Amino acid sequence: MPDGQKPSAGAARIVDLLDLGAGHLSGAVDMPRREAARLLGEVLGLEEAQVYARSDEDVPAPAEVSYGQLIRRRADRVPMAYLVGRREFYGRRFEVDPRALVPRPETEHLVEATLECVGVGAGARVLDLGTGSGCIAITVALERPDASVVATDLSLGALAVAASNCRRHDVDGRVRLVRADLLSALRLQAFDVVVSNPPYIDIGEWHSLMPEVRDHEPPEALFAGDGLDFYRRLFGAGELFAAGQRLLVEIGKGQLDGVRELAERGGFEVEAVVLDLAAIARVVRLRRR
Repeated sequence: MPDGQKPSAGAARIVDLLDLGAGHLSGAVDMPRREAARLLGEVLGLEEAQVYARSDEDVPAPAEVSYGQLIRRRADRVPMAYLVGRREFYGRRFEVDPRALVPRPETEHLVEATLECVGVGAGARVLDLGTGSGCIAITVALERPDASVVATDLSLGALAVAASNCRRHDVDGRVRLVRADLLSALRLQAFDVVVSNPPYIDIGEWHSLMPEVRDHEPPEALFAGDGLDFYRRLFGAGELFAAGQRLLVEIGKGQLDGVRELAERGGFEVEAVVLDLAAIARVVRLRRR
């Protein structure tokens, strides 16, 4: 259990460990009891509702030790997804660890926009730049079984996570993983659609980020100079794209005007802008002129 707190003699009950865990997380997370219940359920193999329903049951000593370790790490603001090793995205479970960014709900808007471009039965060729956990590439492959997908990343660790997720979802034969730095070693005109959720956080915002993000997620997947560095490189290589080729990117809050200017300078026109559930411009769909 958390440092300095021990259960009473004999096996600890679920309710006792919930109380201790929630107390340790109080002030560190918004819903300490729910998170404590999720972590206790993780070590016991129970859903959250089952943890509450079995509150008077005893907890085996090894599970108590594991739970205490998880509680301490969560109090240190390690993301829940890294503690349990998974995150749901587009209705599916993806493995995650500190080698790759935790998939965000906002990125599902990017997937939706990509699927609209890919179409059904079109046999489209899709390129996912900076795939991370592989959630975008794999989701496109699953939603459009006739599509072929290439996913790139510079990080070998991220590619390992993506490979594991490809095997998990049985698309390792249709999603090809390539280690590449942005557009290097790729013939862009071989693809119908290019999609990317790039690093787009201004390094100057580092101190304002939540500790889960700032202290635990891979910085190379988060920060891009003033937030626009990736887009400068991408749109600066506009001549590598074919006329009419589509490019979809996720962007951060307040970046639409900057991204639009860089895109137009690089020979792209904005076809559509998708807002997220907070009415923030989140996805830009572009077309090479």
